Amino acid sequence: MGRSTLKQLECSMCAAKHSVDRLRTVCETCGELLLARYDLPMAARSLRRDAMSTRPATLWRYAEVLPGSEDPVSLGEGFTPLHRARRLGEELGLSRLWIKDESLQPTGSFKARGMTTAVTMARRLGARCLALPSAGNAGGAAAAYGALAGLAVVLYLPRWTPAPFLLEARAYGAEVHLVDGDIVDCGAEVRRRTPAAGWFDLSTLREPYRLEGKKTMGYELAEQFDGDLPDVVVYPTGGGTGLIGMWKAFDELEQLGWIPAGRRPRMVVVQADGCAPMVRAYERGAKRAERWPNPETYASGLCVPAAIGDHLILAAVRESDGIALSVSDRAMADAQARLGRLEGIFAAPEGGAAVAAVEELVRRAWIAPDDRVVVFNTGSGLKYPGPASGS
Repeated sequence: MGRSTLKQLECSMCAAKHSVDRLRTVCETCGELLLARYDLPMAARSLRRDAMSTRPATLWRYAEVLPGSEDPVSLGEGFTPLHRARRLGEELGLSRLWIKDESLQPTGSFKARGMTTAVTMARRLGARCLALPSAGNAGGAAAAYGALAGLAVVLYLPRWTPAPFLLEARAYGAEVHLVDGDIVDCGAEVRRRTPAAGWFDLSTLREPYRLEGKKTMGYELAEQFDGDLPDVVVYPTGGGTGLIGMWKAFDELEQLGWIPAGRRPRMVVVQADGCAPMVRAYERGAKRAERWPNPETYASGLCVPAAIGDHLILAAVRESDGIALSVSDRAMADAQARLGRLEGIFAAPEGGAAVAAVEELVRRAWIAPDDRVVVFNTGSGLKYPGPASGS
């Protein structure tokens, strides 16, 4: 297996270049998020699709385009199943529907992908204590990978965070603080305390390497579709790291020669009716999203009223001829129940939201009966005590 070809970090807005030899958060010039850049011609020498069968079935199989792959902090994350959802597809009127099931990750959600790369680089570059806000799954994953790496972890979570997430984070030894407010308020508290405390801020997209783990969902789709990609990717979107990461992966895959140029999926952003800043911005034709007032949804991962990567989320949707839409909590609960009953997957409410969005897009004829559609279930329903019976 090859070695990382990481070269530098580049600002997503002003394109300023930053070295990779020390801990970094956002761009020093303009404050926007940083993107990892690789020597892709060098990576292509060993990272060939026809040579992947001998590599481990984890996301670290893509070592050349990941940071810190020489000594990763890993629990065996990645390469989750792509489940052919025939019975659900029949009910929805789709002949080619798949579920990418992230509930089987080591910590029960897709957040394990980002934390393996982020914690790997934080340890390598000298961090001693990691701090971040979370609505649940990210905090649990950070706590698990921090424990494995021997790093302290401090979490700030909204007071309404479901109890299973608190139990999980504390079981891994994290220091947990509850905040009156939403995840944006929690993030503000982390940033207020970090300078004096000497923490490293691991907030979503406020450091460059969580994105790199999330992008491997795009690499896996290219492998699992045998060098092709689906027509539509339906993704429940809070902070949007996964969607931004997959769009970045598709660009890298084109340069590596794994997929044909211009053959990318239409990207679908799914949010909750009670917290839909990206949907509102998309519908208004805006490039940035305004903060959503009084966010409310039982899908805690979708209760993100503002995201630093908003412009990249919206750009990916528009560049792909995609769409953004929201669904009700009742619709996502009904879809959770349907996914369990028909496919044996107890999805997180966010996964239910994605299924509900597919049903709506089929009704609108935005998705055609023979489109190849991949729905992302981003986590396990076992962590959420909210409605999932569909009754």
